[in-house]
Amino acid sequence: MIKHRSQNETLIEVTVIGKDRKGVVAEITNAIFSRGGNIQQISQNVVRGLFGMQLEATFNEIDKKVLDESLLHLSRKLNMEIKIHYQESNRSKNIAVLVSKEEHCLQKILEARKNREIYANLSVIIGTDFTFVQMAKNAGIPYRVVANSKSQEETEARILKLIEEFNIDLIVLARYMRVLSPNFVWRYPNRIINIHPSLLPAFPGAYAYVQAFEKGAKIVGCTAHFITDELDQGPIICQDAFDVLPSDTLESIKSKGRELEAKTLLKAIKLYLEDKLEVYWGRVQIRA
Repeated sequence: MIKHRSQNETLIEVTVIGKDRKGVVAEITNAIFSRGGNIQQISQNVVRGLFGMQLEATFNEIDKKVLDESLLHLSRKLNMEIKIHYQESNRSKNIAVLVSKEEHCLQKILEARKNREIYANLSVIIGTDFTFVQMAKNAGIPYRVVANSKSQEETEARILKLIEEFNIDLIVLARYMRVLSPNFVWRYPNRIINIHPSLLPAFPGAYAYVQAFEKGAKIVGCTAHFITDELDQGPIICQDAFDVLPSDTLESIKSKGRELEAKTLLKAIKLYLEDKLEVYWGRVQIRA
């Protein structure tokens, strides 16, 4: 959940990933309570023996070194990966943009950054190949290529290393055409925003516009949503649509759709950066 807090509070996000075992939740919560933390939200899941937990807590006063050492000790004791993310109100958020082949969403984000429409650090662009290396260079943004490896686990491990290296707060999938595993997604709950070329849950998958055209849809749209471990099922942030005209072709629908995708994704990013999003029981509420 993304929520307002007083200027004197520090919000932390703790994620735990590893082989399922008893007592993990109690160990982590006790570590937080014993150091003056107030737990705001906790969620957990198990898929094929893989345990994932996300916890948010606030502190009026916090000794980061002591908390880091405490959870590092727990990580070794439980033989699980435990990460802490500090959401400090006095610094700009860091964004990583993941891209594949299509440029329209990335271009919109770069234009918004140039025009100072978004107030954040666009820290790194991560691509599946070298398609956008020049675009990133022109914008003065680090560009890293993470090509397909033999295993999804290896590919995602390289991306995770970059996310940590750049201390990323928000991950934006700008038409990134890879499915992320639970092992990845659980580490960043409600911190990965995707744009889907359909009014979810209709027309899921990569060929949404083709399906819309073939089915004779009268309205076509797109959906910006948080990523979960269920494909195309994450909490919806915002949606937009346009009417399909009798004169429209598949290509004109695609063109209109791409323009709308970029606009809608940027809107979702702005709402996140302005702390206007609150996720509750799988639904996004937008504060005025």
